[in-house]
Amino acid sequence: MEMEKHFKIYVYEEGDPPVFHYSDSQGILGIEGILIHQIEIRKFRTNDPEKAHVNFLPFSVLSIVSYVYVVDSRAWSPMQNTAADYIDEISRKYPYWNRSLGSDHFMLACHDWAPTISFGVPYLYKNSIRVLCNANTSERFNPTKDVTLPEIYLPQGKMDGLIGGPSPSNRSVLVFYAGGIHGYIRQVLMEHWGKNDDPDVQIHEYLPENVSYYGMIRKSKFCICPSGYEVASPRMVEALYMGCVPVLLKDHYVAPFNDVLNWKSFAVEMNSTDTLNLKKILMSIPQQQYIIMQTRGLQVRRHFEVNFPPKRYDVFHMILHSIWLRRLNIQVHDTKDG
Repeated sequence: MEMEKHFKIYVYEEGDPPVFHYSDSQGILGIEGILIHQIEIRKFRTNDPEKAHVNFLPFSVLSIVSYVYVVDSRAWSPMQNTAADYIDEISRKYPYWNRSLGSDHFMLACHDWAPTISFGVPYLYKNSIRVLCNANTSERFNPTKDVTLPEIYLPQGKMDGLIGGPSPSNRSVLVFYAGGIHGYIRQVLMEHWGKNDDPDVQIHEYLPENVSYYGMIRKSKFCICPSGYEVASPRMVEALYMGCVPVLLKDHYVAPFNDVLNWKSFAVEMNSTDTLNLKKILMSIPQQQYIIMQTRGLQVRRHFEVNFPPKRYDVFHMILHSIWLRRLNIQVHDTKDG
């Protein structure tokens, strides 16, 4: 790969953990901490900023929310100021931010509030590459320069026990979803399908006792991956890990790596207006097409896997490749207005 030979990242060393250079690697937002750590220790890092193609801003939005946000205050400015103060510091110490107006810099965050925090620094959200789980175009996510980070939940901190599932012929449930009623899409989904007696359509807020969540994913042909309050959800990757065809039931979402992956070949893409016709849409997919989609899902799964250390073509390399592609296509927007 061209990227592997040449791509170099300079990581600013300013800032003390835990707000900088560190983020929790556990929980549904843990991919933020995992990737920040991997960027700092892998071979792509250079200690010479003159040799770098991009500069990494190593602040953790998850940590900013944990340590700076005053609970129930609804105050954004302290968190936005933390990011702004950091960029002000490195822009005074180095020429690179001002020279490019931030366009060869990137941030990485999985917390839902990352877009709003970035709005506190106009050049950051207008020019910089923002690697975000919350890839919502209605919230100013720009797919020509921003990168979608898949939300990945590793219960034990690694993939053990998450990969693999039965063949299509051994999947007896048409479609499955279980989860909290967060946001309007899940509300409609639960109101229309949650109380039905159709064994093909297993939609639950709470799973019945002694029913395994991962077991249901492995038993199902299609798995619904709906938006909650925001567009990101770990269900998309869970489905791919276990061989269930993802149904992306989302509005304004930009799927990860869609500049190199054809999502329509291994997932069903829907928006909120399709919710009432869910079963009809899925039943209309011919069995042969479903088998092809399921097989392709198994083939692309490696691009969403989290390895320690990273392996070629896994999620770490795919994220860097997405940054690399956008670095080749930099456009500077010299404006400070929102």
